Parts: sequence; structure tokens; C-alpha cells
Amino acid sequence: MPAASPAARATPVRGRPRSQRCDDLLEVAASVFARRGYRQADVQEIADALGVGKASLYRRFPSKRALFLAATDHGLRQMHAEVLDAASREPDQLRQVAAAIRAYLEYFDRNPQHVELLIQERAEFRDRDTPTYFAHRKSNSARWRKLYEALMSEGRLRRMPVDRLMEVISHLVYGTMFTNFFVGRTRTPARQADDILDVVFHGILADGRNGARRPRAGRRRT
Repeated sequence: MPAASPAARATPVRGRPRSQRCDDLLEVAASVFARRGYRQADVQEIADALGVGKASLYRRFPSKRALFLAATDHGLRQMHAEVLDAASREPDQLRQVAAAIRAYLEYFDRNPQHVELLIQERAEFRDRDTPTYFAHRKSNSARWRKLYEALMSEGRLRRMPVDRLMEVISHLVYGTMFTNFFVGRTRTPARQADDILDVVFHGILADGRNGARRPRAGRRRT
């Protein structure tokens, strides 16, 4: 899936706050790397799109590899910020899970260039012990572990190893994100999130173990 042209996305960086300039730089770099591929991408094209000198990029990032990995890291930081923001706006903890999954799928749907960078990182930098995506997932796991443990303590989720639950949900949304990228999505990210939660929290059997239907997760009760 092609990313937008960097020239169309870029805004001159001079005169903007330093943090915004850095975001602009990394977004343009992500667009170029996604469109050209890591090996064919030219740092000069990134510099030209930003209206800065190539030397200024190398002062901040000593190599093309460093710039690529910084762009990949930036995309995941942005994604996690949006996920946490979406979850924080929900007072109910179970609905926080639903909001987080929706925000995750919506982010990558809007930013396919960051999916492309994850693919390229795996292809080009197989020497890395932990790919950027999984490093971010690990660093952000404590918050979700605490949430799932609280839901189990409240009796809203059945008791099970928390790592098992987190891994299943993580793999489902990760796989959905890549499937959307490669073949396109047929449903909105919100609908996909609802489908994931429905299958995970309610299963595929008609009734629960006690013979009563479980309440639907992630939806407001009336």
C-alpha cells in the first residue's frame, strides 16, 4: 500500500517548535522509506522535502539506519499515545480494552507507512535481538497487565494466566493490522475491534459454562 508523497506531507521545519520539527522530520522520513524502500531511499530526498541541508540530518542521526529506526520508533510512540488517550477517556475498564483496540487499528489504517516500516525493519535488520514493535509492546505491557488483573479480581473476566490473555489479544490485533495492510479491510476498525472482543470475551459457543449467556463486552449497558 503506497504512502503519501513526502513533498505533499512535508511542511518547512524552520520556525516551528523543536519537538514539532522532529516529528515532521520523522514523518517525512517514514514516508520516503515506505515509498522507496530502505535500500533505495536517499537521505537527500528527505532533506529536500523538509527544506534543510543533508548535513543537518546527519548531525542528528549519524546514519541512514539510525534515521530509519528513529522513524519506526516514532510511529510506534505515536500509536501508543493514541491508544492510551482513547483508553483514558473510558471510565469503565472493560470498555478501555475495546477503545484501545479500536484506536490501534484506526492508527495503522490512517498510517500505512508505519506498517511498511515494520516489514522493512524485519527484512533489513534481522540482526536486531528485539524488533522495535516488540520492544514497545513489552515496555507498555505493565499498564494492561494491571487492568486485566483488576478485571479478574472484580469477577468480570474469568481467572487465567494474564500473560496468556495478553498474548492472545495482542496476536489478534497484530495479525488484523497486517491483514488490513496486505489485502485491505472489509469492515471499519471499530467493527473489527468489536468482532475481536466478541470472539475473545464470549467465545464461539452458544452458552457460557453456567448455561447463561455472558453480557457483551465493550458495550454500554442500558
